[in-house]
Amino acid sequence: MNQCDWILDGRKVRGEYLGTPVVGTVESSRVKYGGMVQYTVKLDEPIRLRWRAEPVITVLLDEDEVDEVVAK
Repeated sequence: MNQCDWILDGRKVRGEYLGTPVVGTVESSRVKYGGMVQYTVKLDEPIRLRWRAEPVITVLLDEDEVDEVVAK
């Protein structure tokens, strides 16, 4: 296994954010304190959350919330 397999910058991923399915492109990958990987994902389609007036276009997904890497 390559040491940098966790870096998904520029790749399209499918996952779940607060129970809502999302698809988008990873803008950055980072390792959080404790070793968990977190991705900043710019969504293809904005999502609406009950507690926000405006649509959300960028979300943070932990590695266990990413279901699939769709494309490079």
